[in-house]
Parts: sequence; structure tokens; C-alpha cells
Amino acid sequence: MERNCSLNEISDGRFYELNDMVKAGCDDCKGCSACCQGMGNSLVLDPLDIHRLLISLNCSFEELLVDKVELNLVDGAILPNLLMVGEQERCVFLNQEGRCSIHAFRPGFCRIFPLGRYYEDGSFKYILQVNECIKPGKTKVKVNKWIDTPDLKRNQEFVNEWHYFLKDVQAAMTTAQDETLRKKITMYVLQLFYVTPFSKEKNFYDQFAERLEIAKKELSKKN
Repeated sequence: MERNCSLNEISDGRFYELNDMVKAGCDDCKGCSACCQGMGNSLVLDPLDIHRLLISLNCSFEELLVDKVELNLVDGAILPNLLMVGEQERCVFLNQEGRCSIHAFRPGFCRIFPLGRYYEDGSFKYILQVNECIKPGKTKVKVNKWIDTPDLKRNQEFVNEWHYFLKDVQAAMTTAQDETLRKKITMYVLQLFYVTPFSKEKNFYDQFAERLEIAKKELSKKN
């Protein structure tokens, strides 16, 4: 989900690379779960997030939609986000002790928080969002260690490709002349990248690249 605001309003004004040190360490979030509550529908999930959830929870996308994930319109596309429940709007995966029950396979946005991504000129850099994490006494940690994601180089390529593909989808939705075509585009993206599972026996990034190539060709036909 994109935020339209000044970079100086939300960050320390610096851009971070994977090997940089950033003041984000929060003592394993001990005694705090503030960022897991009251987030509305902002925790949007990408295809890798859903792939990890389906494998680790041994369920289908349709089963996730029952009580763990919901669909919303995000920048022109229908995308899934984590569900917030109860009066305090707690993440559905937050347990009784206020800890994440899916920490080992948590979504990408959760992994980088309180870092964010700043996209420009076909790529992105990391920023430190200074008004998000309320935990005091933060310590410095290397960005790649903080993100804690296997095959991080390919993961970054995937994140970047997915972001700019969604920008293409948004553009296609803008130029589409009728509502029926717009609905077809959004449902096509949802079906191809979320509903249809990726094989756990094959490399996710390879499978994603194949589907992305197909989707781009289909999208060009609709323009």
C-alpha cells in the first residue's frame, strides 16, 4: 500500500542498503505488540506471503479467507491483507501472550517494520520510519539481519518486480474503458498470483517469474 506523504515527515531522511546499520533493534519486541494492533487493512500481502502461509498452515487460499485474511481494493487491484479482529483490532495471528504465532513465516511488511521501502526509478531503497515503532531504547542492527529473509537478493528482486507490476495493473485499470474489463483484470491477477497455489516442491521465485511473464503478456493484450 502506497503512502502519499513527504519523506521527511515519516523517516530520518536517510536511505539504507542491506549492509548498512539501522537503529531498529527492539529487544525482540518484549512486552510490546503495538504494531500488531489497529493496522486496519494496511498489512497487504504479496504472493510470497500467501505462499508461505499456505504451506506453513497447510491450507488453501479460500480457507485463509474464512477468518485470517480479507480482500480489499488497493491502488486499483484486489489484494489480500491480514485480518484485524476484536475491539482492539488485534492481528488474527497475535496469540494470548501478545506474541506472533507465525513469526517464522511472517509477512514481508512485518519482517522489515519499522523500515519501509522507498521506490524510485525502477528500484527501491529502505527507509527508517521514525513515527511507527513505539518501543524505546532501540539498538543498531544490520539491515539484512533485521529483514531475516532467505535468499535475500532474489527476494528483493521479487519485491521490486511485484511493486512495478502492480503499477502496470493500476495503469491498465485507469485506461480500461468499461467496468467489466476492469473487473476481469483484477480477478485475473488475484487468481494467477494468489488463488492458484505455487508448488512447494519448486523454487517460488522461478515460478513467480514464469507467471509474471504470462501476466504481462495478458495485460498488454487488454490495453
